[in-house]
Amino acid sequence: RHNVAEAFEALSIAKRRFVRTSFDLIYARPKQTVADWRMELSRALEEGTEHLSVYQLTIEEGTKFATLYARGELDMPDEETQAALYETTQDMLAAAGLPAYEISNHARPGAESRHNLTYWRYGDYAGVGPGAHGRRLAQATERHKKPENFIAAVERNGHGMKVESDLPAHERATEAMLMGLRLSEGVDLARIEARSGLARGAFVDDAAVARLAGLGLMRAEGDRLMVTGEGILLLDSILSEVVKTQ
Repeated sequence: RHNVAEAFEALSIAKRRFVRTSFDLIYARPKQTVADWRMELSRALEEGTEHLSVYQLTIEEGTKFATLYARGELDMPDEETQAALYETTQDMLAAAGLPAYEISNHARPGAESRHNLTYWRYGDYAGVGPGAHGRRLAQATERHKKPENFIAAVERNGHGMKVESDLPAHERATEAMLMGLRLSEGVDLARIEARSGLARGAFVDDAAVARLAGLGLMRAEGDRLMVTGEGILLLDSILSEVVKTQ
């Protein structure tokens, strides 16, 4: 809680210096309750920020956190509490005028992150700096991850590029689907067809879409395909059924 208080203080300082600010919060932390989370969200909203990124804590393999979790040394919220934390997030932020526009991001209309929307809408972007990835002109780029290796490569070659490769059309289409279905606006299938040169049948399973739409988990409106609010909790499973990766 001490660290959370320091984070809110940092937000207050930022609000005094910048016109627009965004704040990142993580929930489903060890021993966290719904009441604790409601207080944190209320505190964040009191700051008047127009954009919030709100992530559920995940345990990554190979980390100290994962080791402690495997030993049973972390008191993590159970699945019922995790679901309640998610629902609390959606309800409170929507009521405050910051609906979700992406699975973990909320904003007042017009305050969405233009930077991140480029990724989710699968636009072109340049990766600059150590470890940066880029997608430009149907190519994937990756820079050296370690700063010392990046600097050495720049001195040696004049750039820090580690990988530069062509992206096959089908891979471009599936990447666009996997990124775009995270957004509440969904994906424009006609745009993906135009950018990849493939018919949508090559990267969308129509039968799966119809079945999931019948369950209220997806919605199709002309060329636009989206995951509903009920389906977003099952996003990984939905993607595995709908997106043809081969």
